[in-house]
Amino acid sequence: MFNDARHGPLPAFLVALTVVSGIVDAVSFLRLGHVFVANMTGNVVFLGFAAAGAPGISAIGSILAMLCFALGAVVAGRLIVRHGAHRGRLLFAATSVQCGLVALATCVAALDPALDAVRYLVTVIMALAMGVQNATARRIGVPDLTTTVVTMSFTGLVADSPLAGGHGPSPWRRITGIVSMCLGAFVGALLVLRVSAVAALGTATLLLALTAMATWRASTTAASWTQAPAA
Repeated sequence: MFNDARHGPLPAFLVALTVVSGIVDAVSFLRLGHVFVANMTGNVVFLGFAAAGAPGISAIGSILAMLCFALGAVVAGRLIVRHGAHRGRLLFAATSVQCGLVALATCVAALDPALDAVRYLVTVIMALAMGVQNATARRIGVPDLTTTVVTMSFTGLVADSPLAGGHGPSPWRRITGIVSMCLGAFVGALLVLRVSAVAALGTATLLLALTAMATWRASTTAASWTQAPAA
């Protein structure tokens, strides 16, 4: 699952990024006014809630997150143009950018978290980072590891199971993606609630730095798994 001929070590790297998604969404939901920076589906739903007058929902935060997530995807698109032919180099470049952004968000979060300006700025920076991650994962094209959503993985896991009469591929990559997201959310929430949001973001930054170093080592090879998937 983590080192096959088609995708090499890419699944392992994307699992690490899935954990990061869970951590940052825990921070954004619990400390930034019920907004997601990785899961845009949640923000679309929150906008509907806000329009209906539901309390405790930040329509501004959700809109900012969606706009900056889109901008992050644009940044990833530029990286894809430059590095898209080599998936290892692309992931290294994208993860390095993302690590820098989350590190910046960590520093900003250390300021007065009671200020709306601080919360919105952290939302903006993290949504940029997650837009970069999501668009890069989409281009890399490892099945069932989008790193920011697990709805289709969960659906495929059940619909392709023997219970449903399916004969789908091995379920372990899908299960790993789902568990990784849950693990990240658990770790993030635990740190936010018992330590601080800064500690949670610092953990995400460390994980991104380690992933960037690992992808840098992997980017030096020309193995077949580095080739971009067919369009």
